[in-house]
Amino acid sequence: MRAATTRVRRLPLVLRNPSFGRVWTGQLLTQAASRMFQVGTVWWLVGFAGGAHRGLDSGLFLVVSTVPAVALAPVIARIVARHAHRRVLASAAAVAAAVAVTAAALACAGALPMTAAYAVGLVLAGCQAVFDPCLTTSVPELVEDADIESATGFELSTQSVAGLCGGLLGPLVVDAGGPAGVTATCGGAYLLAALLIASTRFPRRGAGNGPVAEPRTLRSVLAGLPFIRRVLVCFAAANVFTTAVYVVMPLYTQEVLHATGSTVASLETALGAGTLLGSCTGGRLPGRPVAVGSVCLTVTAAALALPGLCAGHAAALASMAVTGWCVGVIGVRFVALFQRLVPADDKPGFFAVMQAVLGATFPVSALVFGALGDRLTAGTLCLAQGTGLVPVALALWWLGGRADTAGQHSPDAPTPVLTGESS
Repeated sequence: MRAATTRVRRLPLVLRNPSFGRVWTGQLLTQAASRMFQVGTVWWLVGFAGGAHRGLDSGLFLVVSTVPAVALAPVIARIVARHAHRRVLASAAAVAAAVAVTAAALACAGALPMTAAYAVGLVLAGCQAVFDPCLTTSVPELVEDADIESATGFELSTQSVAGLCGGLLGPLVVDAGGPAGVTATCGGAYLLAALLIASTRFPRRGAGNGPVAEPRTLRSVLAGLPFIRRVLVCFAAANVFTTAVYVVMPLYTQEVLHATGSTVASLETALGAGTLLGSCTGGRLPGRPVAVGSVCLTVTAAALALPGLCAGHAAALASMAVTGWCVGVIGVRFVALFQRLVPADDKPGFFAVMQAVLGATFPVSALVFGALGDRLTAGTLCLAQGTGLVPVALALWWLGGRADTAGQHSPDAPTPVLTGESS
């Protein structure tokens, strides 16, 4: 009996907990569909529908796809807090499915207007902005307390896997079936996710819903964390240049490589695979988080500039793979650092601020580099990305030096991350 129990415990959580497995599959389907639609639509705008302002058009689309998660954060928090999580998750997936299927029907009947693509992107992004935090909140209702860390690991890793799959399939499906093909595929994925979640029993519903202290304001949370506040500013600035790859790489494929959606898919795959590898190996790198982050930003700057210096498919693939790896490493090391330095009662508010701050820079990046893409060559944009990251890397390095000078025992000083430890 004990041996059988041990074998069951050794199974992955998604296999030994059917309820969590169904919801996790729903998460994978929705996030992959969301990424597929975004990448596929950007390629459609750049390669097929875009005119003289295709850079700006694709940048505006990415802005629209980012707005709900930032602008509707208070509304989403109230929805998640006041309604049953299974109903919220299933409803968000069902609404996304209905919108995607309707868009597919309109695309089959005739050319899908550009404004319709923007509207569909806005609604799908809004549904995903509701789905993701609700899933995080519902983890205690699906698994036992001892499995929460494992469940969180599955949830966090899914974003990289879904981004990899969606980024790979989006341009390929657009090349094969146009907007109708990508919206129909996304609609099918959303519908399957809605059915899976609606048929799932949440065995621990109400777990973790005990008395909660009045949360501090976001300003008061950050006021007591000056070192972390400065680190967030550095990464917000870095995001302006790193997230520009979602605009620059389709333009680079069209203007420099003169290639098709399969090339965009290969670049997205290299970026996603690099991020996944960095997430898995980042905790094993020696050194303090700020030092590792500064080095990774410097390497990222060189990698992003590489396609501008050496035009070619191989250079672009290497650039995306190295950039993804550095982003994955930075994410693991600094989330682990924040977990150690942020007080437990302040973590929900802090991580909400972190997501909002980092997410708010993406529309800026998409607009700026999208508009520049109509005036500058794609190779020049690559050089601009790399050049812009250099002062950010230096600022982060300087920030770490100031923390060390302040004293090893200062609460603001970063603590070492042990070899082999991850978030």
